[in-house]
Amino acid sequence: MLRGLARAAAQRYGAPRPRGCGSGAGVPVHQVDLRSDTVTKPGPAMRRAMAEAVVGDDDYGEDPTVRELQEKAAKLLGVERTLFVPTNTMANLISVMGHCQRRGSQLLLGQECHLHVYEQGGVAQIAGVHSHPLPDLPHGTLDLAELERMVTRGLGSPYHPVCELICLENTHSSSGGRVLPIDYLRQVHRLAQSYGVRVHLDGARLMNAAVALRVSPARIVEHCDSVSLCFSKGLGAPVGALVGGPKDFIEGAWRLRKALGGGMRQAGVLAAAALVGLADAEEVLLRDHQNAQRFARGLQELASPICSVDVAAVETNMVMVTVDGLAPEELCRRLRVVSAAEVAQTGRAVRVLLFPWSERSVRAVWHRDVSAQDTELALRKWEFVLRQLGP
Repeated sequence: MLRGLARAAAQRYGAPRPRGCGSGAGVPVHQVDLRSDTVTKPGPAMRRAMAEAVVGDDDYGEDPTVRELQEKAAKLLGVERTLFVPTNTMANLISVMGHCQRRGSQLLLGQECHLHVYEQGGVAQIAGVHSHPLPDLPHGTLDLAELERMVTRGLGSPYHPVCELICLENTHSSSGGRVLPIDYLRQVHRLAQSYGVRVHLDGARLMNAAVALRVSPARIVEHCDSVSLCFSKGLGAPVGALVGGPKDFIEGAWRLRKALGGGMRQAGVLAAAALVGLADAEEVLLRDHQNAQRFARGLQELASPICSVDVAAVETNMVMVTVDGLAPEELCRRLRVVSAAEVAQTGRAVRVLLFPWSERSVRAVWHRDVSAQDTELALRKWEFVLRQLGP
């Protein structure tokens, strides 16, 4: 049964093949995987650090590599303490549970943010927290007047839930990796403080935001009461995230991590990978952003009536491509397939992996395993497919 499910998934989405696998026409296939920045594989330096990591029992607080990661991350983020956890979904859930300790507390967040759409409603099913989604503006922000109206609605009311937390996402994934402006973060935090509400930042791609803004991550985090940071996206580690905040908040987060099954033992082998990812983050993420912008400009220059992109909206490592006159699923299929016609006309065999993002768009995500050369090959593949589809 499981093999059957695996085959069905491969047929639907196109199971990745190793780079250089045969095209059937004697030309090696070059694969460019733009589905997500979670598809990276640890490089030699990261694997070596994992193999050589000094470890202890992290559940007892005795793993020196985990402690090193937590201390370095706390300084980087400008918070008192951090806590290493398995996933960013758990980091967000722990943060919500830490702030909203009364069942039925209200959480305000964007209707398209990751915490609301892609984390199984864990804040409701596990924490008993009532989420109230607000419309996202194009930049990934929320309307401040509407936010204040919802914050104040439950004050003194016997009918409405009481808002205790506002969650923001930076960068904002569903908006195409848009960066929340620091002035906006400042305004939200000031609004929240005036009503005794806290702010949590889903910073899964916080380092991308910091690189794009050319500021330290601490400049962003200072406008929040807690933060999460993921190591298995642009930072390239195979697993891991953390929660950051005040000392007493992180002490409570430790208990919540244990309750959620996130307590780990010799976790230094994972923390070592995260340390390597942090060490070269600025250089790697800047390159990812540049490659994404290079692709967006190239696609715009093709002037295709089928695919269009707003170059100005490409702020980090994501490119949202609007698709007209063709189902996004069909575009993804054509980019994935290597044909004899492609080899004959271009002398290349390129497979580009993407997921449809909406009924009218696909999203391409750059990461450390996609080079400038890969970006150019992906663009040429896109050009070939669009040419095959006609004017």
